Amino acid sequence: MKFPSPVSVQWIADLIGASVIGNKDASATGINEIHKVETGDLAFVDHPKYYDKCIHSAASFIIINKETEVPDGKALLVVQEPFEAYLKIVNHFRPFAPSSKMISDSAVIGEGTVIMPGAFIGNHVTVGKNCIIHPNVSVYDHCMIGDNAVIHAGTVIGSDAFYFNTKKNRSVWYKKMQSCGRVIIEDDVEIGAGCTIDRGVSHDTVIGRGTKFDNQVHIGHDSVIGKNCLFAAQVGVAGAVDIKDGVVLWGQVGVSKTLTIGENAVVYAQSGVANTIKGNKAYFGSPVDDASVKKRELVWIKRIPEMWEKLMGK
Repeated sequence: MKFPSPVSVQWIADLIGASVIGNKDASATGINEIHKVETGDLAFVDHPKYYDKCIHSAASFIIINKETEVPDGKALLVVQEPFEAYLKIVNHFRPFAPSSKMISDSAVIGEGTVIMPGAFIGNHVTVGKNCIIHPNVSVYDHCMIGDNAVIHAGTVIGSDAFYFNTKKNRSVWYKKMQSCGRVIIEDDVEIGAGCTIDRGVSHDTVIGRGTKFDNQVHIGHDSVIGKNCLFAAQVGVAGAVDIKDGVVLWGQVGVSKTLTIGENAVVYAQSGVANTIKGNKAYFGSPVDDASVKKRELVWIKRIPEMWEKLMGK
């Protein structure tokens, strides 16, 4: 999430009750989690296992629960509970705002766009020109939809990320990491019925231009789907996935988190993508492998009873 304007580190320290080590005169431009952090961002870390990764990431400012060395030009904001500090910043800059209308007064709707009865358009949503938003679609706050988009009935755009801070030493083990990112749907996208696209935790979930989804597709937080992709029914994509242009995922494909699928890859139905795969190939199986290799394996597996009978007959 980008702040409306740069905010001084000292102001943030005062907000969360932190002491500052390092560059005290700088200003932060936003807040982000580690998978999407950029220069100028705040990030938080509360486990020694991830101190080094976070301190040496692109983040310029790190909310942390231990005093330690800090690289030149960066700043540490030291607090007892970094996660709680993160929540306080998010709730300050992007607090929950109840809606009283089906289409918010702060929403911007482009010329020629049709919003069907029962659709909900939240606060500060932007919908482009010549779109069709079918009945019972819900578009949560701050999301952006480009021109010529079609979104079919019952789809939810911008629901919260399935993302929790886990601590086994407290009564509630899984504490929700407040989502402050957006969903950005580019031009000429069609989203089927009953799809769910989660907003980013602190960055954006993006659906690229010309991409088409069948019904009941789920896209996890912070994932970036490229241009001209094609996803069949019941595809499920986890968080922070990078899917390049022209990828085809057939029905019920499952994609694990924080991986990349290369350009023009095709993944056959009911396959599971567990790790990064290269583009311009067809894949099958769970975990996926080259489709031609996997098919030959299945042929041999079917022949096992026949081979066993011949072996035992000897």
